[in-house]
Amino acid sequence: MADKLSDVLNQIMMAKIAGKNSCEVGASKFLIRVLEIMKKNNYIDYEIKQDKFQRIVIKLKSLNECKSIRPRFYVKKNKFDKYIKRFLPARGFGIIIVSTNEGLITHTDALEKGIGGCLVAYCF
Repeated sequence: MADKLSDVLNQIMMAKIAGKNSCEVGASKFLIRVLEIMKKNNYIDYEIKQDKFQRIVIKLKSLNECKSIRPRFYVKKNKFDKYIKRFLPARGFGIIIVSTNEGLITHTDALEKGIGGCLVAYCF
């Protein structure tokens, strides 16, 4: 497994395609931050389960698609439009998760703050 985030987002999409309403994945700090952004935008809900290993149970809400962005493009503060058109179906519909010097935020927050960053994932 080379990319944990890509693997987890793929598991979420496979659960959605299979008609399941939840899936269980391994936890990491970076993954929890990404899932927190998705939770704030009402795409999923999750809870952390403490066993011998830390696991996350993800419950799907109103998610159509979520994917990791590979390669991780670096975007300047005024160049987001190109990637919004490329990854999202319409302007104002969906989010792109961006890694910035202020942490992980959505592309709309990055535009408001006037900062660029590295594209991590998108969902709508």
